[in-house]
Amino acid sequence: MHYDVFNGDADGIIALLQLRLSTPKANRLITGVKRDIKLLDQVVKLGDATSVTVLDISMMKNIEPLQRLLTQRIPVFYCDHHQSGEIPNSEHLETLINLDAETCTSLLINQKLKGEFIHWAITGAFGDNLHQRAQSLANHAGLSQEDSEFLCELGTLINYNGYGATLDDLHIPPAELFHQLLRYPDPFMLREDSESPYYLLQQGYANDYAQVMRIKPLTENPSCRIFELPSTAWARRISGVFGNELANQSPRQAHAVLTLNENQQDYTVSVRAPLNNRTGADEVCSRFSTGGGRKAAAGINALPCEQKAHFIDVLTQYYQSL
Repeated sequence: MHYDVFNGDADGIIALLQLRLSTPKANRLITGVKRDIKLLDQVVKLGDATSVTVLDISMMKNIEPLQRLLTQRIPVFYCDHHQSGEIPNSEHLETLINLDAETCTSLLINQKLKGEFIHWAITGAFGDNLHQRAQSLANHAGLSQEDSEFLCELGTLINYNGYGATLDDLHIPPAELFHQLLRYPDPFMLREDSESPYYLLQQGYANDYAQVMRIKPLTENPSCRIFELPSTAWARRISGVFGNELANQSPRQAHAVLTLNENQQDYTVSVRAPLNNRTGADEVCSRFSTGGGRKAAAGINALPCEQKAHFIDVLTQYYQSL
């Protein structure tokens, strides 16, 4: 059994989409909501893997099950742009890992496939909030402004769909969304199909966006802006994409979105470094026990309510010092 293991956001889905459009393969999918990144344990527990592809989840967070698979001589292809830690030296492991803040897994797969599905790669880059890089690729591919804006919207919508506490929060479970998108070798085909998931996600996003526009900043200063969202399904869905939009609106500031979890005792936190200096988000979040991520974008899964003020101080002081 071959397993495809991937993040349930735009970057993970579109990275796998390019691979399977290029090389169809009988597979079993392992994925989840965007923050569900410790996924390789599921493969180990199932115990029937003959090969594994891993996309857009941190190797550092999955190192123990990865090492178990390699010990069992199971071939693994691992492509990612998050914290990797020390990469195992094994003849059974092939890696394509780049931690540069200006790349993502979809672009790395595009590199591997030599631009075979460049329109999907551009969509993935837009979805991962690499707007300058995506627009540059779109210009090089000769896309019109209208077409570039469509790919930007589509990537944003696919990314938006990955956010939630559980699959029940999402409009479309990521594995199902992958299968739906696999019917479209070119993303522009979704625009022409009135039954495509693009239109369902567009409507859901519009409804959630109308809610979040009523929220005022919890804290605002020259170095950062921080917003707090309630414990509702719409807030959990919109939180990450809202953070990206804030970063694009004000590229000199860092941004954080705190969404109250259902237990009413802690927050899920999304942090975006300033677009003009895409660094430090991982350092800030890693100071908290459930935090991590990459330089440009990171998060905390469970920030206790009593640590909210401390988090605001840490974020503010870090970016004031740069």
